[in-house]
Amino acid sequence: MTWRGAILTLAVCAASVLPTIGQPHQPAQNGSGEVGGYVVVWEDLFDGAQLDESVWNIEVNGRGGGNRELQYYRRENVAITTEPTSGRSCLTLTARREPFEGKLFTSGRVNSNKKASFMYGKIEASICLPKGANGLWPAFWMLGGNFDEVSWPRCGEIDILEMGNCEGYANGTQETLFNGACHWGFRRDGVYPNYARFSVAPYSLQGEGFHLYTLIWDEGGIKMYLDLDKDPAAQPYFSMKIEESDDEWATARYFRHDFFLLFNLAVGGNYTRIWEPEKITAVPAGVDVNMYVDYVKVYQKQK
Repeated sequence: MTWRGAILTLAVCAASVLPTIGQPHQPAQNGSGEVGGYVVVWEDLFDGAQLDESVWNIEVNGRGGGNRELQYYRRENVAITTEPTSGRSCLTLTARREPFEGKLFTSGRVNSNKKASFMYGKIEASICLPKGANGLWPAFWMLGGNFDEVSWPRCGEIDILEMGNCEGYANGTQETLFNGACHWGFRRDGVYPNYARFSVAPYSLQGEGFHLYTLIWDEGGIKMYLDLDKDPAAQPYFSMKIEESDDEWATARYFRHDFFLLFNLAVGGNYTRIWEPEKITAVPAGVDVNMYVDYVKVYQKQK
């Protein structure tokens, strides 16, 4: 979710192109669900009357996520509702154009910090995204469980899904351009290590049903997949090795510990390159704009 000078594999809105971290893993044949030795160890189906706050923290703040975002996150923008087309019970994050505490938009963000965290496995969520143009930045991601102790980026960050990048607005791929990313380390000479991969899906990922976003993570690497339930042989849209070295930026120092989950629907900010409220066309006045999460599941292989 964080967008602070990421190392990209293509130039996106004037970002620099720098070498990738290690060599990508070879594509693996993986399906969704309990296949290949994976079994469910934790899940939230979001089928209760309200969000389970023994598992989730509902964020309330207007800090802008460190990315000059335009929304104020409120409890009122987080609910369990029914997605109208499918009838599925979902975690629903709602963006609204409304003044609140100095902001002109409100929205929703939840995290499982100190309540549900995981190291390794297959982690996937089924999500129905709203139409994002122009100005929405939905995300499904993870932060290191030591976030409160060491802060960001030393805790490590895994972005499984982000949409709404300015490049999509510029080239007409707003509904298909998406990315996975990792952030870690600490600032050294004014920079810190990042790795992001942008992809263009062969079909719209916004406003047209649910899509599955899957992270497969072990001590050797991180891989991310789109719609493994529809195409079990899909190649990863993101792949990064986790390697040891004497360098204090070595990925093994930051991605071999527990991480917790986050979902949010940001409005504007650095990733979108939209900071002016009048340019946010994705959130019309008087209209609720919703991001629906049908479920999130964590699978691990039994020893």
